[in-house]
Amino acid sequence: MNGSNPTPLLEVRSVTKTFPGVRALTDVHLRLYPGEVLALLGENGAGKSTLMKILAGIQQPDSGQILLDGQPIAIESVRAAADRGIALIHQELNLADNLDVGANIFLGREPRYPLGIVRRAEIDRQSERMIRQVGLTLSPRTLVGSLPIGKQQLVEIAKALSVNARILIMDEPTSSLSTGEAETLFRVVKDLRKRGVSIVYISHRLGEVSELADRVTVLRDGRNAGELARHEIDHDRMVRLMVGRDISQFYARQSHPAGAPALEVSHVATPAFPQHRLSLHVRSGEIVGLAGLVGAGRTELLRVLFGVDRSTGGQIRVAGQPVRFRSPSDAIRHGIALVPEDRKQAGLIVEMSVRHNLSLAGLRRHQRFGGLLNQRLERHLAREMIHRLNIKTPHDGQVVRYLSGGNQQKVVLGKWLSLKPRVLLLDEPTRGIDVGAKQEIYQLMERLAADGVAILFVSSEMEEILGMSDRVLVMHEGSLRGELARGQLSEERVMHLATGGRTAVAGS
Repeated sequence: MNGSNPTPLLEVRSVTKTFPGVRALTDVHLRLYPGEVLALLGENGAGKSTLMKILAGIQQPDSGQILLDGQPIAIESVRAAADRGIALIHQELNLADNLDVGANIFLGREPRYPLGIVRRAEIDRQSERMIRQVGLTLSPRTLVGSLPIGKQQLVEIAKALSVNARILIMDEPTSSLSTGEAETLFRVVKDLRKRGVSIVYISHRLGEVSELADRVTVLRDGRNAGELARHEIDHDRMVRLMVGRDISQFYARQSHPAGAPALEVSHVATPAFPQHRLSLHVRSGEIVGLAGLVGAGRTELLRVLFGVDRSTGGQIRVAGQPVRFRSPSDAIRHGIALVPEDRKQAGLIVEMSVRHNLSLAGLRRHQRFGGLLNQRLERHLAREMIHRLNIKTPHDGQVVRYLSGGNQQKVVLGKWLSLKPRVLLLDEPTRGIDVGAKQEIYQLMERLAADGVAILFVSSEMEEILGMSDRVLVMHEGSLRGELARGQLSEERVMHLATGGRTAVAGS
């Protein structure tokens, strides 16, 4: 790394980039050394994506200089970046599902015979070598669409290595991966570092940054906010640089008494795990965390509680009254709302405006006689929610696709809060959003609980579970293994139950 070679492999000097109405980068500097993992951090809108697109040849800087091996270069296109050994692996993978692994790795640059016929045997031979480098053991003829997302991520890395990439830019590479898939990716990253590949690693997950990064560079509002050497990297320092303030009140919980049970579940079974009967309750004004490993059945439980899937038995009570949900409409009528795990697929219509998304859940309430939409009421509601949730959008007509992840999540929340739910189900409420937006969502959860809303939330982030929960229910392979009161909470106790340990009950 840089201890033995003081010359950066890649250097960014005083780069500035402006778009109509907004300056994305101002006088930004960055250094990347051979065989180094450099974490690039910042809230959404800090300028990370713009800087990476400039390095990948997708966009051009207005001013400033980029040096490779100490020499100034211009990166006019993606092809020019690839020719210089720079590859960007997007958060949304850029693979063709209907092609096999080898065809994806060599797509657009297939080796050919003189008459133009593709040399398939050569593709297989070279692809197999690249596949092994990233720790995969599969045939180059395997259809990409048949692979889980974690293996597709590794195929994307193999594709980058096939063009002799010296610099890999990885944008939120674990955002869609299970814990096991993420650990495989970490091993590959560490192996690439040993072989001299330099990596720019962008992630909102600060735990993995602490594990992988040799150095951290932080952007805030399009400017350099600071840098941390390996021995300086810790959670609080990273957050402080990103948000520009102390984070001692990050999980600011207030003590307030819980009310009567708002949601009671007795011996309910999910279609995914019909052999297990689940019983739990959530009181008004209480935040209950639902912990467990990927595949434990947490999302499946929320789907039943919202009427997406049918329970195969048992009873659900809302405010003491037995209910039966045949569809989400039934759940909504009884004051239950669900913010789903995948906001783009199940929580939003991304090509519609902020205003229309915010009014989706309450369309019937916004209709005039004859079924026509009351647009004045819709606009009033949208502006109220934009203000209440601090949704950063130029106007309520902005297409949701162009908002940051955190602001998209606030739109999903606003859609349901307009209905004033008594029970709010949250599935991974802060996945893929920056640390500042996370804190705003935590503050919103606290305010809702103080107003008497019952909250049941799923999270795979241990800090979030420990920091926000009044109680924690832990699931393992479709069953509830135990319940922990706030005073009992620790990472060790939660993980003991999540991995199948002995059942515990709050207060025991």
